[in-house]
Amino acid sequence: MIATTDRTPLPRTFFDRPVLEVAPDLLGRLLVRATPDGPITLRVTEVEAYDGGNDPGSHAYRGPTARNGVMFGPPGHVYVYFTYGMWHCMNLVCGPEGVASAVLLRAGEIVDGAEHARKRRLSARHDRELAKGPARLATALDVDRALDGTDACAAGDTPLRVLTGTAVPSDQVRNGPRTGVSGDGAVHPWRYWVADDPTVSPYRAHVPRRRRS
Repeated sequence: MIATTDRTPLPRTFFDRPVLEVAPDLLGRLLVRATPDGPITLRVTEVEAYDGGNDPGSHAYRGPTARNGVMFGPPGHVYVYFTYGMWHCMNLVCGPEGVASAVLLRAGEIVDGAEHARKRRLSARHDRELAKGPARLATALDVDRALDGTDACAAGDTPLRVLTGTAVPSDQVRNGPRTGVSGDGAVHPWRYWVADDPTVSPYRAHVPRRRRS
């Protein structure tokens, strides 16, 4: 598959669309991450869409902050956030500049450079678990806040690029509620994944944290 798939970089116009169009269209695309050990190529198998001011589940729902500023910038840039005091998660910004929307990369298949990803994911029992979940994906690809704001559509050498790959046919795309989202945002079926793909992460509903007595 990796030898014959289209390695043309996706243009900025791909991302300059409504997030609910971009999100399912990212399935099957290739993300190439340049690491100090060597390049790692990931085939995207699961994503979630976050629609800014229209979406209570989005980091940008209440407007721009120092944390989410990249989401309000040009499409095709990388938004990385730190969560639970230990994990990073990676998103790709969509839509026109000034309209904050982004696609969270939830899971993928490492199709090249797995030996480099394994060094960062020592707990993975199988290669299909290397990027099975957003935090695992970011860890496997050596993604942290230093990549926040990276232009994935830039010409020349770039630490991260998205290639055309092979789009997943619509009859193989599934959708449902987003993982761990609470409140009004929980009703949106904006999680998309490749049907029956073993790298897709399990769905988990939001569980409120219990306050210690």
